[in-house]
Amino acid sequence: MPAAQQPPRRPRRETVTGVPRSARRPPGHAPARSEISEQTTLGHTYVRSLMRSQLRAALYALGTLALLIGSLPLLFTLPAALGRGTAQPFVWAVLGVGTYPVVWLIARWYVRRAERNERDFTGLVEGR
Repeated sequence: MPAAQQPPRRPRRETVTGVPRSARRPPGHAPARSEISEQTTLGHTYVRSLMRSQLRAALYALGTLALLIGSLPLLFTLPAALGRGTAQPFVWAVLGVGTYPVVWLIARWYVRRAERNERDFTGLVEGR
């Protein structure tokens, strides 16, 4: 076949890829990261803010645990105050079964809160 009679060739398709938009950042340190690494007053404030939020979460968890577990002796004296004698099976059921889910839920809340605090701080430091 002569060259004049051949159908025109379609250009080959190519996929152009690049750096994802989320990764496009100017080179260098984020402002907050440099403040922390240079130990400036602002960097110290950032770190203190993280420590304060972590301490607040820990105190909330501890306070809730102390309130719930600390009130158990009052709960155990309730049957005796009502004149029903001692409720040994009730006491053992609450101590043996009832407290563990409460402790687990408080611990789970605390871990999730601490991770969220750290994620927020990392986002602040990295400029996200």
